[in-house]
Amino acid sequence: MKLHFSAYAIFAAFLAVVPLAHSQGNYEIQVYGSDTVAPRSTMVELHSNFTADGQRQFIDGTEPTNHAEHETIEITQGINKWSEVGFYIFTSERSGQGIQWVGDHLRPRVRVPDSWHWPVGASLSMEVGYQRAFFSPDTWTWEIRPIVDKQVGRFYWAINPAFERTWHGPGVADGLDFAPNVKVSWDFTKKVTGGIEYYADYGNIRHILRMHDQQQMFFPAIDLNVSPDWELNFGVGVGPTAATDHWIIKAIVGRHFNWGHAH
Repeated sequence: MKLHFSAYAIFAAFLAVVPLAHSQGNYEIQVYGSDTVAPRSTMVELHSNFTADGQRQFIDGTEPTNHAEHETIEITQGINKWSEVGFYIFTSERSGQGIQWVGDHLRPRVRVPDSWHWPVGASLSMEVGYQRAFFSPDTWTWEIRPIVDKQVGRFYWAINPAFERTWHGPGVADGLDFAPNVKVSWDFTKKVTGGIEYYADYGNIRHILRMHDQQQMFFPAIDLNVSPDWELNFGVGVGPTAATDHWIIKAIVGRHFNWGHAH
């Protein structure tokens, strides 16, 4: 009963604070699964994203994304069987500018415990953080991300209907933003999984932007299941709308570290 009450209380607290954050751009491109890192375990990930064809001009004083290399370090620590907390360090590099610190985010997450026997995996992520105005006019942002997923044989799907809000910057006037992410994949072998990842930003949830102004990107991607200790994801994304960077190459390399916790 204590576990049920504690998990429910955290879910309710998260849902009660729904004024929320704008995306960190092309720094962390990932559709979340519902599972959390186990207690006494740490997940360290490097997110590498190169914008091969993107924004070429300064807009509102922010740096162009074209030919920018974004490296993000994500460190996630398991708290108990149904919660974790993650920390992000965002960096950017363009020709002649060297490596620059962009900002940091903090992300607690809770999930529905296995003992509840839900037919799907479900968790709730909250992400808050700061990014320098040179890289984003919205310097303080907040995101709440419900996560639902399911593995059926070789087929897997995940939906992240994220809601975002700016705390400081011109985006405050935009209100609550809807930015859904979706992934569908198929296990072609025990080691290789292929599928499609979809990332979007539709604008204010009550006033959806016209298609021309929406951000939408499709990533054909593969996951290499070489070991339970490793996470390997690679993809090439295409943005079909005018408001989206046109080509992005991404890679995620992650490593689990267990501190006395059996697999």
